[in-house]
Amino acid sequence: MAVGIRLKFDGGTQENYDAAHAVMATKTDPPEGMIVHSAGPADGGWGVIDFWESRDAFDRFVGERLMPRLQGLGDRGFPNPPDVKEFPVHNLETP
Repeated sequence: MAVGIRLKFDGGTQENYDAAHAVMATKTDPPEGMIVHSAGPADGGWGVIDFWESRDAFDRFVGERLMPRLQGLGDRGFPNPPDVKEFPVHNLETP
């Protein structure tokens, strides 16, 4: 069953996101299990809402790609770790 994942980076900016997104290479090398990715400004920072085939797929992406690549960004990356919330998906429709 799909899961929704919400990440909020307090103090994050579009510039932080653009730097992080550039090194993730999700368009040229989509992570296994990712269904939908979205991002935009959120109160006091930057937010990401993703849909994944499973929490395990998301956790693999975080451990194998996200965290190792974010560490190389230095001060171009987000100033704080994200607050992560998982939510169950009852219905997900894509065109």
